Amino acid sequence: MNFSFYHNNINVYDLEKSLDFYEKALGLTVTRETTAEDGSFKLVYLGDGVTPHLLELTWLRDMDRPYNLGDNEFHLAFHTDNFEKAHELHKEMGCICFENEAMGIYFISDPDGYWLEICP
Repeated sequence: MNFSFYHNNINVYDLEKSLDFYEKALGLTVTRETTAEDGSFKLVYLGDGVTPHLLELTWLRDMDRPYNLGDNEFHLAFHTDNFEKAHELHKEMGCICFENEAMGIYFISDPDGYWLEICP
C-alpha cells in the first residue's frame, strides 16, 4: 500500500480576499470548486501548475468571525525560483510576518493569519 500527498486544507473567512491573495502572492490558480447544494459551504482547490499537490480553501457560510489559529505553529512551505523578486513582491504587499536571514527564509501571512514559508 502506498500513499502520496493530495491536498492540504485551511478554512478561510473571506473567500474572495483569500483567492486574490493566493493568486497575487503565490501564483496559485483555481483548479476546481465544489459548492454545497444548500450553499452552506464552498471548497476551492488551488494549484501551482507544476506539482499535483493542491491547497483546499474551505469557506463556511455560517462562520461569523475570523478563525482562531491558536499558537499558529502550522505552516505550508513554498519554493521559489526567484527569491529576491518574491521577497520584493511580498514586501510591497505588506504580508511578510517573519524573516530568518540566517536560514535564508521568510514567512508571509495570508488574510486569515496562516503562515506560509518562502524558500529559495
